[in-house]
Amino acid sequence: MRPDARKISLDTFDVKILLALQQDAAPPIAALAERVGLSPSACHRRVKLLEEAGVIAGYRAVLDPSALGLTLAVFVDVTLASQGEAALEAFERAVRGHTEILECWLVSGEADYRLRVAAVDMADYERIHRAVLARLPGVASIRSTFGLGRVKAWSGYPVPP
Repeated sequence: MRPDARKISLDTFDVKILLALQQDAAPPIAALAERVGLSPSACHRRVKLLEEAGVIAGYRAVLDPSALGLTLAVFVDVTLASQGEAALEAFERAVRGHTEILECWLVSGEADYRLRVAAVDMADYERIHRAVLARLPGVASIRSTFGLGRVKAWSGYPVPP
C-alpha cells in the first residue's frame, strides 16, 4: 500500500465502486457507473482518483489453480537460524524470486514466516521443498501443512465507509 493511500476519504459511491471492482475489475465504465448509480464521467473520475491515491493498487485476473493443474495448497512455516536484519532481508529477497511461493508473511509465534505454496501434487511439492524452500538463505526449520479443501476463497477486502 502506498503511504498516502489511507489519506483519502471514501464516500458511499467510492465504497460501491471498490466493492464492484473487487468482484469484476474489467467492466466497461458505463456498466460500472450504472451499477453504482453514477454517470459514466463521474464514475471514471472517481476511479482515477482512487487509483492515484493508491487505494486501487492494480488490476489482475483471478485464475483457477485447479484449471492450471495446481491441486495442492501448502502452508509452510519457516524458522530462520537468525532473526538479524541481514538474515531477514536475505530471506525475503530470495522468496520474491520464486513463483512457486504465492505469499510470504512475516509472522509472530513459533515460526518467523508463513508461506503459501501451490503445487501440482505431492511429488511436485517434494521438488519445491528440496529445490526451493530448503535452499532459501538462513532456514533452520520448515514445517508444512497441507490444505484439504478450501472453505472460503478470498474475494476482496472489506471496504469501510
